[in-house]
Amino acid sequence: MALTRSVRAKTFQYDGREYEYLYHPYNRTWKNERGVEIPIFRELLLEYEGKRVLEVGNVLSHYFPIHHDVVDKYEVSSGVINQDIVEFVPREKYDLIISISTLEHVGWDEQPQKPIKLLQAIDRLRSACLAPSGRLVASLPIGYNRYFDYLQNNGKSPFRTQHFLKRISQQNYWIESDWEHCRDVPYGRFVAHAICIGTIQG
Repeated sequence: MALTRSVRAKTFQYDGREYEYLYHPYNRTWKNERGVEIPIFRELLLEYEGKRVLEVGNVLSHYFPIHHDVVDKYEVSSGVINQDIVEFVPREKYDLIISISTLEHVGWDEQPQKPIKLLQAIDRLRSACLAPSGRLVASLPIGYNRYFDYLQNNGKSPFRTQHFLKRISQQNYWIESDWEHCRDVPYGRFVAHAICIGTIQG
């Protein structure tokens, strides 16, 4: 599962581990949050190799071959299940559910707008899709979905545990942070300057 990267690769820290930034031509990862998200979620996939895995939002297949189920309401691609995640019912539950900068769009970028649909989607994944001992891990940008930011500000995060990464330079270097230092970080033009990675255990 090799990843393309440039010779100027550097590393970042996340949850006690060191990762290499991803330099990949698709979506120009050296300019945005994909440079840190993909390495983190790639390692998760390796941990769950041979297990049942669901990805919400078709992201990882653009960077390396995948062998897990993908649900994406809008993106039409081979093997992708085009269904609204709040209506998705799997034949078997999953050991790992991942979502990379996708859930913030649920309900928020729909007409009419239904912000609470974000919580409905996460609850659906937890109750209908996640195995009893399974794990759900999702990244969401800060500053994009104001309802998600509202939940964070009021101590109502839908995740049991969460970590934050903050972009600190135009060279796209990231550091570990916390909500207090990310809460006022604006969302850039198609680029996150802070992300939350939340986890729910089955």
